[in-house]
Amino acid sequence: MCDASQVAATLPPLGVIKSALERTTETLAAELAHPSGETPDWTELEWRLATAVAAAHGVAPLLSVCPRWQNPAWNRFIDSQYEHVAQRHQRIAALLDRIDADARDAGIALVALKGSALHALGIYTPGERPMADIDLLVSDAEAERAGHLLEALGYVPSFASWKHRVYKPASGKPVMSLGEHRDTPVNIELHTRIQERLPVSVVDITERVYPRDPQPGINAYPSLGALMSHLLLHAAGNVCGRSLRLIHLNDISLLASRMLRSDWHVLRNRDTGETPWWALPPLRLVARYYQHAVPAALLYELELDCHALLRSVSRHQTLTQASCSELWIHAWAGFEWVRSAREVGSYVAHRLRPSKEARQEREDMLRTQLWLQATPWLKSRQWLRIFTLLTRSVPRMDTMYVVRAALAQAPAART
Repeated sequence: MCDASQVAATLPPLGVIKSALERTTETLAAELAHPSGETPDWTELEWRLATAVAAAHGVAPLLSVCPRWQNPAWNRFIDSQYEHVAQRHQRIAALLDRIDADARDAGIALVALKGSALHALGIYTPGERPMADIDLLVSDAEAERAGHLLEALGYVPSFASWKHRVYKPASGKPVMSLGEHRDTPVNIELHTRIQERLPVSVVDITERVYPRDPQPGINAYPSLGALMSHLLLHAAGNVCGRSLRLIHLNDISLLASRMLRSDWHVLRNRDTGETPWWALPPLRLVARYYQHAVPAALLYELELDCHALLRSVSRHQTLTQASCSELWIHAWAGFEWVRSAREVGSYVAHRLRPSKEARQEREDMLRTQLWLQATPWLKSRQWLRIFTLLTRSVPRMDTMYVVRAALAQAPAART
C-alpha cells in the first residue's frame, strides 16, 4: 500500500476522477444486473477507482460470484471482500441468535430489518451481501428495555438521531480499510419508527412494517410487501440525499422476483388512502438496470401519485447521479422532492440555518465517522459552506475518502 501523503500529492485532477467514477459505476451496475464476463477496457486509474466504487456501493463480494474479468488484481480484491463479508456474517448471525434468545427470555418483541431479513429469506448467502450494522425495530413501549438488553450484551449508546439510537460494542475500534473488514465492530441501530424525511416531510410506514401479533424474540416482517415497502422507502431517502448504493437496487430487484401481484398491494396501501409517491424514483432506477424486475403497470400507477418535478427528474436519473459516485456536493440536493410552497420555504430555511437537531447530528458524525475526522468541511460555518458551494465545485468527503483509499492500494494492472 502507498503512503497516504504520496497519494494526496499525486491525486489526479478531480474532473478526471469524476469521469472515471461515472464510467466504472455504470459498468458495474450493468454487469451486476446482467453478468457478461466481458472485461472492461479501463485505464489503470479506472481499474483502481472501480475498487472504490465496488466498495462504496457494497457490491464487491457479489461481483466475485459473477463471471470473471481478466484482471488478477481486481479478482483478488473482490475475492478478499467476499471472504471478509462471509467471516463478518458469522459474527452477525451469532449476535442475532443471542439477541433473539435474550429477547425471548425478556419478553421483548423485535423485528430484524433490511439485510438481516434478506439473509433470513435466503435471498443472499453468507458472503454475498455486506451488512454495515444490525437494524432492529422495537415498539416505543419496549425501547428502553431493549436498550438495556443490548447493554447487557456489551453494547453502549453511541449517539441518537431522529431515526434511531446507535449502540456500539464497549470494546473494539473501527478498522480503516477499503471496503469490508472482518474485524469491523458490529453496531446496532435501534428503531422505534420506520420513517424518512423526503427532504422535509416525514413519511412513516411503521404500521405496515411492525407485526400485528408480535412474539417475544426476533420477528420477521409481516409480508414480502412490508419488506419491499421498507426497502423502497430507505432507498428513496438515499436517492433524495444522493447516497443510494447499488446494493439497494439489487436488494429490490431480487425481492421483486419473489413477489406476486398481491404482495405489491401492501406498497399501495389502498385501505388508508396513502399513496407511495416516494417509491417511483427508486423503482425507476431498478427498472433502468434490471429490466423486467418491476411491473410496468405499477410504474404507471406510481407516476399518477408523484408530483411533476420529481416525476420528470426521476425519468432520466442514473445510479451515478443518485449516489456517492457523483463527485460534487450539490447545494440544493433533494430539492426536486419538495411538494409544496410551504415545503420549499422549510427546505430553504433548513439549508440556510440548520436546526439544533441537524447541528447535533453533524457533531455526532464528526465524532463517530472516521472519514470525516480529517476534513474541515463540516466544521466550517454554514454560510461559508453555502458560499463555497455556490462559487466552485466541492468534492464529497465520503467519496474522496474511498477514492484515496483505492489509490493507495497496489496497482491493479491487467495481464
